[in-house]
Amino acid sequence: MLPPVDDLALTGPTLRVRIPRAEDAAALYAEASDPEVTRWFSWGPYAALDEAHAYLARLAAQRERGEHLDLVIEHLDAGLIGISGLSEFAARDRRATIGTWLGRAWWGTGANQEAKALVCHLAFRLLGLERVGAYSNVEHVRSQRALERIGFQREGVLRRFHRHDGRALDVVIFGLLRAEWEAGPLAAVAVQVSGQPPPAFVVGG
Repeated sequence: MLPPVDDLALTGPTLRVRIPRAEDAAALYAEASDPEVTRWFSWGPYAALDEAHAYLARLAAQRERGEHLDLVIEHLDAGLIGISGLSEFAARDRRATIGTWLGRAWWGTGANQEAKALVCHLAFRLLGLERVGAYSNVEHVRSQRALERIGFQREGVLRRFHRHDGRALDVVIFGLLRAEWEAGPLAAVAVQVSGQPPPAFVVGG
C-alpha cells in the first residue's frame, strides 16, 4: 500500500491552511511559547523546541487513523501564525469539532475568521460533514464573541468538562450546521483547494 499523500492546502485572500511539516517546528515554538497564547488550553506554553517537534511528529499517524486533522495557518506573506483543525470526528453522525489558535500579533486582525472559513470549507464542502462544534472556556469572552460573530450558535455549558493546570473547568459549547454555514459569512470567503483531504476523514459529498 502506498503511503498517504499529505498535500492538502486551502488558500483564502490572505491565509493558507495546509498539512504541517517537520520544518514548521521553530515557527510553531515561537508562537506557542507565549503563555497568553496557550492560557486557555490543556497544554503549553511550550518550554522547549522539542515539544513542537514531538507535536508535529505524531500528526501523520493521527491523520491516518482519522483522529485529528490539524493544519498550519500560514499568512501568505508572514508565514506560520498558528494552528487550526478538526478533532472529535464522528463519521456516522457527520460531525467534528474545530479548534484554532493564533500568535498574539494576529489577534483582532481578521485572521481567525479567515482561518475558520478555510477549515469550515474543508469540513462541509470536502469532507461532507453536517455539523462543526466548538468549545470556549466560560471566562474566555473574546473567544465566545468571535464564534458568535462568524455564525456559530451558543448551545449551552458543559460543566467541569475541561482540565487545565490541575483544575476542572466549565466550557461553552457552540455549533454550526451546514445550512447555517452556507448562509453565513464564512461560506462567502473565496477558497482555492489543492491536493486531497486524507481519506480517513471523508464521510460524504
